Amino acid sequence: MNKKGLFPGSFDPFTKGHEAVVIKSLSIFDEVVIGIGINSRKSYLFDLNKRIYHIQELFKNYPQISVRTYQKLTVDFCKEIDASHIIRGLRDSKDFEYEKSIAHMNQAISGIETVFFLTSQEHGAINSSIIREMHLNHADIRPFVTSPELLV
Repeated sequence: MNKKGLFPGSFDPFTKGHEAVVIKSLSIFDEVVIGIGINSRKSYLFDLNKRIYHIQELFKNYPQISVRTYQKLTVDFCKEIDASHIIRGLRDSKDFEYEKSIAHMNQAISGIETVFFLTSQEHGAINSSIIREMHLNHADIRPFVTSPELLV
C-alpha cells in the first residue's frame, strides 16, 4: 500500500525548515504532497505561481514529491488526494500547543491523523512571517530560504 502524506501550508515563503520537514517525512511516506492552501481573505507577499515554481524546483529530483493547491478544509483535500496523514513541523512548544488543537479537531471530524516532525536546531528560529518582513526591508533571506531568487 502506498502511504501518502499531505504537508499543508501557505508557504509564503517555503523555508529551509519546511524543506527539512519534507525530506524527513520521506522516511515514513512513499509520497508527499505539498499542499499550498489558498485563502481568498489573506494577502500574500509572494505570488502563488512563483511559490509553486520555487517548491517544484527544490524537489525536481524527487518524483515522490508533488505540489498542489487547494481551497477547502485540509482534511477534505486529504480525502480528495487519498492522503492518510497530515504532516506538520514543530519548532517549539508553542507550535506544539497550536498544532495539537488543530490535529485533534482534524482527527475528530475526519479520522485523519497528524504526524509531527521536530525541526533541527538550525531551523528552529526560521519563521515565514519574519522572512517576509526581512524581504520587505531588503535583508538577505538566503540563509533561511533555498533559492529565494526563484520567488522574485
